[in-house]
Amino acid sequence: MSWNNRTATNCAARTWHLLLWIPLLLACGFSKTERATEAGTLERLPLERIRLPAGFSIAEYARVPNARSLALGAKGTVFVGNRSGQNVYAVRDEDGDGRAERQWIIFRGGRMPNGVAFRDGALYVAEVSRVLRFDQIEDRLDNPPEPVVIYDKFPQDRHHGWKFIRFGPDGMLYVPVGAPCNICLRTDDERYASITRMRPDGSGLEVFAHGVRNTVGFDWHPETGELWFTDNGRDWMGDNLPPDELNRAPRKGLHFGLPFFHGRSLPDPEFGRGRRAADYVEPVHELGPHVAALGMRFYTGAMFPPEYRNQIFLAEHGSWNRSEKIGYRVMLIRLDGHRAISYEPFAERWLEGDAVWGRPVDVEVLPDGSLLVSDDHAGAIYRITYRR
Repeated sequence: MSWNNRTATNCAARTWHLLLWIPLLLACGFSKTERATEAGTLERLPLERIRLPAGFSIAEYARVPNARSLALGAKGTVFVGNRSGQNVYAVRDEDGDGRAERQWIIFRGGRMPNGVAFRDGALYVAEVSRVLRFDQIEDRLDNPPEPVVIYDKFPQDRHHGWKFIRFGPDGMLYVPVGAPCNICLRTDDERYASITRMRPDGSGLEVFAHGVRNTVGFDWHPETGELWFTDNGRDWMGDNLPPDELNRAPRKGLHFGLPFFHGRSLPDPEFGRGRRAADYVEPVHELGPHVAALGMRFYTGAMFPPEYRNQIFLAEHGSWNRSEKIGYRVMLIRLDGHRAISYEPFAERWLEGDAVWGRPVDVEVLPDGSLLVSDDHAGAIYRITYRR
């Protein structure tokens, strides 16, 4: 082939590649400065589209591939887990301008290292079947230590095998084990569909709560110390059933219904026969169907107005198989004691029509009272602030 022919062929191939992108760009409303990259992120994230209550604003805090669970260190470091990626990251805002200038990879080659938690100078990372500890991590960001394996006996199942982890006020590390299926009853291992807890050294593992399909976010009420958690409902019962759930577990040993019941009293068509809804703990609130409710935090900062204090911010990752998409937003749940009295959008429009450009995963309150939101779809972390 001559040089001219090769050039023409290459130009035609590039033109065809560009033409393939045009419908997507037009559908999403991207301008030239918002062109999608091959990495699946955007060169400029259109955060001006996000709708927030009056006085609030959102800005980019960091770009982190597949940004999932968030944990805050003692010296201002934000640790970031991955699910589809294999790395754990650390980012830090060192000049106080509200954006993280520095980024490190703490751990490479993990098996869905989604969960991150921080305690006593150490970073804990949860993979599918084990939990690792990185000692004195904030002093060794440039040269991370070899991890200590504190527990390696969780099931190997990848289905709902990624884990969200946090330390409770009792000093125990809470680690969920999702149901290894859409819907099933596994009696060979009581840890399936549960929230477990262990001591910081990995000893003393026990099941704290049963009947939990897949929680990827939980927190403890700042005043009562009680555990609250999200739970993802099962698939293939239709667009509008079942709901996702917000649950409360004031003590050990409660059963939250899976696989027998969903929401407050919806029997499962396969496993609900012969069971009574009254035998299981009903959710505090039924969330949207298939919204994929993930990370949640009680707001304990001082930046936002007083009415947000001790209320719940909840990240809805968004539906994956609903005929009309739902979720893709951060919700605010207002409480009156143990009751949820409202469930309303706080930050939304990562979903526009049927086009998606972001999927919130987790939330974290910074010491200054601002709120971080991770987004694994755009590969970003946002910071929401309030100014009177």
